[in-house]
Amino acid sequence: MIPLTAAAVAAATGGHLTAGTDPLLPVTAPASIDSRRVHPGGLFAAVPGRHTDGHDHAPAAIAAGAALVLASRPVAAPAVQVADVTVALGALARHVAGQLSATVIGITGSNGKTSTKDLAAQVLAHHGPVTATDGSYNNELGFPLTVLRATPDTRYLVLEMGARGRGHLGYLCDLVTPHVGVVLNVGTAHIGQYPDGQAGIAAAKSELVAGLPDADHGGLAVLNADDPLVSAMADRTRARPLWWSHHPGPTRVHARDVRLTPDGRAEFTLRTPEGAAPVTLSLTGRHHIGNALAVAATAHGLGLDTAMIAQALTDARPRSAGRMQTIVRDDGVTLIHDAYNANPDSMAAALTALASVTARRRIAVLGEMAELGEHAAHAHRHLGVLAAQAALDLLVVVGDDHAALIADAARAARDDLDIVSVRDARQAHDALHRGLHPGDLVLIKASRAARLEDLVAALNDR
Repeated sequence: MIPLTAAAVAAATGGHLTAGTDPLLPVTAPASIDSRRVHPGGLFAAVPGRHTDGHDHAPAAIAAGAALVLASRPVAAPAVQVADVTVALGALARHVAGQLSATVIGITGSNGKTSTKDLAAQVLAHHGPVTATDGSYNNELGFPLTVLRATPDTRYLVLEMGARGRGHLGYLCDLVTPHVGVVLNVGTAHIGQYPDGQAGIAAAKSELVAGLPDADHGGLAVLNADDPLVSAMADRTRARPLWWSHHPGPTRVHARDVRLTPDGRAEFTLRTPEGAAPVTLSLTGRHHIGNALAVAATAHGLGLDTAMIAQALTDARPRSAGRMQTIVRDDGVTLIHDAYNANPDSMAAALTALASVTARRRIAVLGEMAELGEHAAHAHRHLGVLAAQAALDLLVVVGDDHAALIADAARAARDDLDIVSVRDARQAHDALHRGLHPGDLVLIKASRAARLEDLVAALNDR
């Protein structure tokens, strides 16, 4: 982190030092909103939450090593008091970003943001120090917390940017303006939050490219040429467009000679306007080719050599848990943990990936998808049809009303498919754990509300 004093934090956030707080108190480590995970010498942001109020944990944060608290009411600790902690955290990130010389890269899309961010961080690390978003911490809290982890020698600041409505990405870009904006796709994630459907999602995602600098000042918009809603965003930006695609084109970064290994990993020839080189991804699923191409286009636009990009993509490994994470048990059962979140597009991609992997038996454990609004019933029925078409040997459906729609649609589409319906992760474990054998492959996927990460932990721990 850029070292600050308590007085500098107060000035940047528009707050005031509480009584007894030393203006010269040094803040030398990143910020945290969890008192159990504070950094010694860092800042604890006392954010009010659904179940607990950070202000109640301020003394514990100081005892654990935090130097200063950012608070909206008096606390028994050295503090800067502000009107709104979340807004103040963003203002502090804006202040710190102004002192960095890093190239800022923003990544958004309905699907693939976290995997793409992880790939980008690993590829760009071959060119200089990288600070990147942890996991999927991509909202109005996670975004500034990532910025506040950057150091003076950070060359690339890679920021995952999530949107659950219009204005969200515009707000984040106002905090820290990216030099490079990457838009992966416009799908149906969180569509229940958008009254105007995919058009509203596209408008929200386009706020990233609309906020980029113009081409003369280094602005670069990395766009998916295969998605019409994304390619149309070229008209919304002053930045230089750079295209990636699954299809050839003289000015596009694209893939040729694509094949999948027996364990479902993609091999292809990466082609850029500067040359070609082979890539073998370590991530499971054909859909990761698009993520890799987006990263390759970004790196190419920043001046990296094609052979270096291809080798870095080959060397890259999965980093964030719960996103097509492969876990091989010591008894030969393989779990694909993709339970961090789910939407119709990511469900389809995961089932396609499952069908591409050679296994003794293919088993899918699918839970309900959240935040789909009026589209929920249709989406869950369609998921049942996709599951029936995915060469499964067993389908385990977890949940209540919408889960029943998955099971009913799958049963109607394929009457020989073995289907088990359960209420929760515990019942799913009871249905599975004694019947798994070496060579079985189990995909586990749902929105986070289903808590299927508990099933993964139980199956892995046995």
